[in-house]
Amino acid sequence: MTKYLTNNFSIINLYKKPSTKSEIVTQMIYGDSFSLTKKTKKWLKIKIKEDNYKGYVINKKFSQYIKPSHKVAVLKAKVYKFPNKREEISKLTFGSKIKVLDKKANFLKFNKGWIGLKDIKLISYKEKNFFSKINIFKNIKYKWGGKSFKGIDCSALVQVFLNFHKKFCPRDAKDQVKYFRKNIKLKKIKKNDLIFWKGHVAVALSNKKLIHAYGPMKKTVIMGINQTIERINRTANLKVIGIKRP
Repeated sequence: MTKYLTNNFSIINLYKKPSTKSEIVTQMIYGDSFSLTKKTKKWLKIKIKEDNYKGYVINKKFSQYIKPSHKVAVLKAKVYKFPNKREEISKLTFGSKIKVLDKKANFLKFNKGWIGLKDIKLISYKEKNFFSKINIFKNIKYKWGGKSFKGIDCSALVQVFLNFHKKFCPRDAKDQVKYFRKNIKLKKIKKNDLIFWKGHVAVALSNKKLIHAYGPMKKTVIMGINQTIERINRTANLKVIGIKRP
């Protein structure tokens, strides 16, 4: 049986190689779990439980596996030292998972502090509309490998919302386009369909608009579908390679 550890830090970078100068390929957010494949004094080679992604993290004091009971349902949830709003100690990003240990008034306690009851949902919570809250990431900085309110990339924007709603989703756009099988024609596109280019993905908000974490604009933006297709074709010489319904 695979032994898992749980990330008990707000955000942890996963590097391609055991060096902080190496490419950050993804991040683990609070509550993500992982198995260990190799360990040195400074580095751990790991595989993330949620998406099977492999890479290196700095060797820190991670927690034994914690089965979560709740998840963060807002862009960023403040964590307080006590069950009041006087002393903020950190923030957890959307989709972070916690195990609730106690409750006082409108606050819930977990092993790093207290969090507002209104900021979280039960771990079992899901909606039919996976991307209903995707606009909370509008104007968030584009960051290659990012998965949080501090910075996010195009494929993570898709993954964090599907994961939140209990659906598996690969981490990278090149794997997502293969994983989702239901093909849609552009003229039949509708809300929540995924539009893929080589190395890029966007989410349709309607049959006219989309949202994507867009590198050239350095942030998550809402644009017209036709405008985006034309722009990416003109600036990067890339055509749409698939439209999928998750």
